[in-house]
Amino acid sequence: MIAGHFGLAAAARAYAPRAPLWALMLATVWMDVVFVPLVVAGIETIGPVAGTAGGYGQLVIHADITHSLLGAIAIAAAFGAVASIPWGRRVGAILGGVVFSHWLLDVPMHRHDMPLLPRNVGDLPLLGLGLWRAPGLSALLELSLVVGGTLLYRRAARRIAGEGHPATHRADVAAGAMLASGLLTLGLNVAGM
Repeated sequence: MIAGHFGLAAAARAYAPRAPLWALMLATVWMDVVFVPLVVAGIETIGPVAGTAGGYGQLVIHADITHSLLGAIAIAAAFGAVASIPWGRRVGAILGGVVFSHWLLDVPMHRHDMPLLPRNVGDLPLLGLGLWRAPGLSALLELSLVVGGTLLYRRAARRIAGEGHPATHRADVAAGAMLASGLLTLGLNVAGM
């Protein structure tokens, strides 16, 4: 799920108008941002499901640190703490929540590859409902998040700007760009199925 994460971040903007949109977008993928250098270092891995080309929903992700429940909580708390310095505790808490939402949205999508504790200490059951096994259904869920998040963002941005204000036009343009980029991202991911 990529586009769906951005849709949720757009929706969060409706409830956190003081949070910069770029910070919300960064927060929603921050777990993956931390994941990338760990993959490069060989600490975490990603690979295709056996017998597939590794397209949309056909990956097994061994992100045993970043995508563990405890790891996600720690990453979210650190992001929120840093964000609270320039924007205050409320915005920091919201941004931390958006970081953690990444983990919550991944649970229904991932195959059983998400541990509760880093490195699956204690050999606890792995989480993941495997919705990616049904690419059409998972794409529909992402599409719902993109469209719903964009509509919530647009409504909030227009309300804040005030009807008739030039900023309402900018809100419409931003919402349109958000929707187009979300649909493009989702389309590119699904095309790789």
